[in-house]
Amino acid sequence: MRITDTSDVWWKNAVVYCVDVRRFLDLDGDGEGDLAGLAHRIDYLADLGITCLWLQPFYPSPRLDNGYDITDFYGVDPATGSLGRLVEVVRTARDRGIRVIADLVVNHTSSEHPWFRSARSSPDSPYRGWYVWRDEPPEGAEEVEVFFPDQEDGIWRHDEKAGQYYLHRFYRHQPDLNVANPDVREEISRVMGFWLQMGMCGFRVDAVPYVLDTVASDGIEGALADPHLLLRDMRAFLSRRSGEGVLLGEVNRPYEEQARYFGGEHGAELNMVFDFPLNQRLYLALARRDARVVADTVTARPPVGPDDAWATFVRNHDELTLDQLTDAEREEVFAAFGPGEEMQIFGRGLRRRLPPMLDGDPRRIRMVYSLVFSLPGTPVLYYGEEIGMGEDLGAAGREAVRSPMQWNSGRNGGFSVAAADHLVAPVVDGPFGPEHVNAEDQRRDPDSLLTFMTTLVRRYRECPELGWGELQVLDQPCEAVLAHRCTWQTGSTLALHNLGPEPRTVPLRVDGCGSGSRLVEVLRHGETCTDEEGRVEIPLEGYGYRWLRVVHEGEQRLT
Repeated sequence: MRITDTSDVWWKNAVVYCVDVRRFLDLDGDGEGDLAGLAHRIDYLADLGITCLWLQPFYPSPRLDNGYDITDFYGVDPATGSLGRLVEVVRTARDRGIRVIADLVVNHTSSEHPWFRSARSSPDSPYRGWYVWRDEPPEGAEEVEVFFPDQEDGIWRHDEKAGQYYLHRFYRHQPDLNVANPDVREEISRVMGFWLQMGMCGFRVDAVPYVLDTVASDGIEGALADPHLLLRDMRAFLSRRSGEGVLLGEVNRPYEEQARYFGGEHGAELNMVFDFPLNQRLYLALARRDARVVADTVTARPPVGPDDAWATFVRNHDELTLDQLTDAEREEVFAAFGPGEEMQIFGRGLRRRLPPMLDGDPRRIRMVYSLVFSLPGTPVLYYGEEIGMGEDLGAAGREAVRSPMQWNSGRNGGFSVAAADHLVAPVVDGPFGPEHVNAEDQRRDPDSLLTFMTTLVRRYRECPELGWGELQVLDQPCEAVLAHRCTWQTGSTLALHNLGPEPRTVPLRVDGCGSGSRLVEVLRHGETCTDEEGRVEIPLEGYGYRWLRVVHEGEQRLT
């Protein structure tokens, strides 16, 4: 059946922008970004063309894990602003055509949360069953892989006051919620309902597999025979409360496992899942300069339903994990992009941003973003990617990629007027510091990365086949080149990307094209015609890229 109205599944052709409010813009001068500062920069995001703003945790928190250790799921950290300020952000964004989603963290709370403080105080506490307790760690607990091996040596911690061990998949100060408990699941619905009422259009759900692991754990009262029932209940609740609601899930699993989180044969679980397999193998392809790695990966993607989408990304807000690569493959990526021990983290990933990894080469940087945007899915940007920010390797752990946004070349990169030692994090120094990389200068430069990214975002939005269409990898002889085609309804776009430094001329045959068919450039001016059998030769520069819209004779469309 042909679909003509796609507005109710807006995420299929959206561009998501992830913001850490505390590091975006400090408007009150205390050294920490705030919601007032974010509201002040909504027009910047609108100019960039993004259509969905993802807010990382803004809730009250001791901030031992960048705000993911939450003490109140219904509040706003006073240092960040207020509920009124948050509503201002949501309303201002909506006025510019930008939807807002929030991080939904239901795997754990802070150990300072009133629920946990009550739970540990007495076995008779009404919140005791909201967490996972044992008199002794279960058999085999010591064999479970620790998520943060630099700080934790196990996932069970003895609490002297409670007299029992509690489960923490992540840090010891983040006790796991017992989502097998129906009271906890009911509370999750209340939290979702609250933020939907505040104007949110959905949620990015944190650490989804670990949530379901708890639901299914043996010996936990209320454990579900099918843990995915939790996701189906969340999706159903969201759909009842909001006709435009979306669930974007963090699921770092191989494709065969990821498919289950969309719902599989049942459907109606997560709307979007981050494509971790593609992200990790993209860096392997870049290291090898071999596009076949990407081709093999995207063709192995499981099909998704008409309401579902893969979320594609170049960089997320944590480490650039490479845990799905083999040891040998991971070492290849380390050698190419993170040879120094200080560039690596947990033995499984990198704590770097893309531009320094590619030595600031503008050809390669733009090619990578062009490639990711051209693949079927919904692209997600992390703040600062649009201007090519670098990392601060002097910061601890994952904080390396969480430096303040660089707005101009002035004091603190325009992030704050506070003294440097009062900032939430140091501003990046060196060749990727604000003197060389900032939004203000790039807004005035027609050849800047920001200008390119703005064009890329807008052209992606003009090609709905990239979000909705079917992928076809095109046969051609160049190992460094990925040539693919996305087709949906009457729209069809070809994309070619050269992962190598040598120029290439790529011979193609385009099905359905003949005499009178044109391939019209999407990212630049110009067009190419196929012969009557649909054959054409496309030249590519070293690290070159081209998007070509298929236009048939007599067809009327904006190109």
